[in-house]
Amino acid sequence: MPSFETERLILRAPEASDASAVARWLGDYEVARNMATIAHPFTEDDATALIAKAAEGLAKGEAYAFAVEHKQTRELLGMVTLTLSEGFYKLSYWFGRPYWGFGYASEAARKIVAFAFNTLKAETVLASWFDGNPGSERVLEKLGFAPVADYRRENLARGSLAWCHRMALHRENFGRKRSGRLQRELVEA
Repeated sequence: MPSFETERLILRAPEASDASAVARWLGDYEVARNMATIAHPFTEDDATALIAKAAEGLAKGEAYAFAVEHKQTRELLGMVTLTLSEGFYKLSYWFGRPYWGFGYASEAARKIVAFAFNTLKAETVLASWFDGNPGSERVLEKLGFAPVADYRRENLARGSLAWCHRMALHRENFGRKRSGRLQRELVEA
């Protein structure tokens, strides 16, 4: 499992010792409601299972999950994951609410998307965000992602279907500001 450093962050494999922090951040409804597969309430046992699932995904070559740690404080801020599904890498991320608005998600996601293109040789990376989470949309736009599909998706924390917005980034557009929409044929809703 690779690890990376950015200006302010360390991105590394999740460890069993991260379970308490993962449970604290994902146990916050405002964080969980922005993730499709995170139930609320979210417990330390759930966090332990999530970390074990990350290790399984890596072993199968299907996922790369990175714990995001602050370089100076060594606090766990969140996680960023690339999951291979239907021939595409899908980017997902979450950060504890105290760390929203500081650019950590953009900084970490930029490094992991570069890993997807440069090391994993992905041609396209997909990502999604739910209504009510415009910060996530801004993170993806900063990286050059463009909208490709809007659909309703089950959201466990919300306990209902919610509008989800899929975005895509092609290798040649990474790092470029985008205007306009990509063709919607890239993904199925």
